[in-house]
Amino acid sequence: MGKLSGNLNELLPEFQKFLRERKLAPEKHVPFLAFWVSRFLTFCSRRDISTEEYCEASVAEFLDMLRADEKTPDWQPRQADDAIRLYYVHFLGKPPVQHTAAANGDSVRAAVDEVIRLMRLRHYSRSTEQTYRQWIERFFDYAASGDKRPSELASPDFRDFMSHLAMERNVAASTQNQAFNAVLFLYRYVLGKETGDLSNTVRAKRGQKLPAVFTVEEVKRLLDNMDGTYRLIAELIYGAGLRLMELARLRVKDIDFDASTVYVRSGKGDKDRSTVLPSAVRERLGAHLIRVKELHDADLKSGHGEVHMPDALARKYPKAAKEWAWQYVFPSSRLSVDPRSGKVGEPQVG
Repeated sequence: MGKLSGNLNELLPEFQKFLRERKLAPEKHVPFLAFWVSRFLTFCSRRDISTEEYCEASVAEFLDMLRADEKTPDWQPRQADDAIRLYYVHFLGKPPVQHTAAANGDSVRAAVDEVIRLMRLRHYSRSTEQTYRQWIERFFDYAASGDKRPSELASPDFRDFMSHLAMERNVAASTQNQAFNAVLFLYRYVLGKETGDLSNTVRAKRGQKLPAVFTVEEVKRLLDNMDGTYRLIAELIYGAGLRLMELARLRVKDIDFDASTVYVRSGKGDKDRSTVLPSAVRERLGAHLIRVKELHDADLKSGHGEVHMPDALARKYPKAAKEWAWQYVFPSSRLSVDPRSGKVGEPQVG
């Protein structure tokens, strides 16, 4: 976690007292939350960055520094982000006003743009970004019936929208949860508001469902009707137990033929894990990678061959994007334009 002098309980004692009195965090987490705030304040001091206000850019830079250390567990940057927000928004009462919708003209367009900007600072996936954007735009369409500007929205608007989805739109529980998380992000990080008591919100209920599972014979018949790369993809998903997006994001370096292992990076819950490389696909996967390598070499000769790099690695290793190890195992059949960077090559997946 880094080193700071003194006992953890001696760091920012008033902040720790505030967290305990308001019960904003589990008791065992309180000293560590104060630790992360101390590290952030020290980080800003050494770079002559003002700490008077909540600055999203400074927080993002601090979190990127933590993520750049390979020894840092994934949960620590998330805990640090939570700690800094608790310190500024709750303890000091200073929401990120310089980034609120009101500061950007108090328009729906400005609020949505700010949501996207903050999600990218926090390294949310592109698919999550698109989902949040759609739900927030639908929330604004619903709230617009009262002719309210974004800065005028309050807790009842949030509660009414959630109840509307459950009672009038009859959405599934998982769909309502998506909408809930999206609008919650809007309130907390863009509008700088807390949602208040949501206990009266009508929540969609998740019914008991029996899973539909193929038998081994059914899977075999399905695979027998596939060939080429599509069959290889299906067999790897089935044999290695991969989710679709995990396979789409798979890089060459994540395949270990010697250990018969596939490494999944930033899977569900942003967790890494390893799984088995099915022996049935080893030979064909090796031949597939030889063809992909030839395609990559041709792209490099034509001035392309650059792949999306996760998080801050593009800055840390500027040449890695063209290295073979970082290429996707199953690349697009044609060159694409990354929707975020505008670069021609292999865009971010998901």
